[in-house]
Amino acid sequence: MHCSIEIDNRLYQYNTDHFHDLSIPMNFNGDQANYFDVKRASTKPFQNENVIGDTKQGGGCNFDVVSFIPHCNGTHTECVGHIVDEDIHVNAIINDALFPATFITVKPESNIIDADQIHVEAGFNAALIVRTLPNSDAKLSATYNENNQPPYFSRKAMKKINELGIRHLSVDMPTIDPAYDDGKLTNHHTFWNVEQGGHSLNGKPPSFKTITEMIYVPNDISDGSYLLQIQVTNFVSDAAPSRPLIFPLELS
Repeated sequence: MHCSIEIDNRLYQYNTDHFHDLSIPMNFNGDQANYFDVKRASTKPFQNENVIGDTKQGGGCNFDVVSFIPHCNGTHTECVGHIVDEDIHVNAIINDALFPATFITVKPESNIIDADQIHVEAGFNAALIVRTLPNSDAKLSATYNENNQPPYFSRKAMKKINELGIRHLSVDMPTIDPAYDDGKLTNHHTFWNVEQGGHSLNGKPPSFKTITEMIYVPNDISDGSYLLQIQVTNFVSDAAPSRPLIFPLELS
């Protein structure tokens, strides 16, 4: 379906049948991306004394018990509930279907993404999508640990992201902070405007911004302006598995 949308007083066309899926598939029987060497995401057929959820074992249909950690086992979207005591849930945070987004590729220096590498296109600052170099499909099954620490944003870069008005940040790393920072999560606190070292909103309304981590953007997708749709599983939780889609745009 061909649609039109006006952004910053300019009319664009996009095709709902033409999009790029930035999520990493959750392959329960194959390679998986993993953060902190957590247990693999897994499935097993449900079974009790009355029911077998496996046709191979004589059941009438297949239904599995699924076990995984959203923050560590693949592409996920999280909200401020990730770092505060209050119960803030990601399924209540995303309140629009499409976001004008800028997609950029950066090469971290000494594993750090700095402020001068961050920019957005005019009118396309609702969301920022970041691909880091080097980039390959090894990210689809990477294990991030002490021997393979991902890049992260400098404090100045995160401050600039806030100044640009970014509401939805998507990255191909498992975290926007240093992987081993003693739980400080400085950049998360900055992005969501939570007091450093604190875990309370202190009576303030929660941020409606999100962070989507562990995406993968193939090299044949060009930097530029897109529409972003974040499909999030309807979990009443601080984070949920997600499927970010970007739609290429053409000026009318």
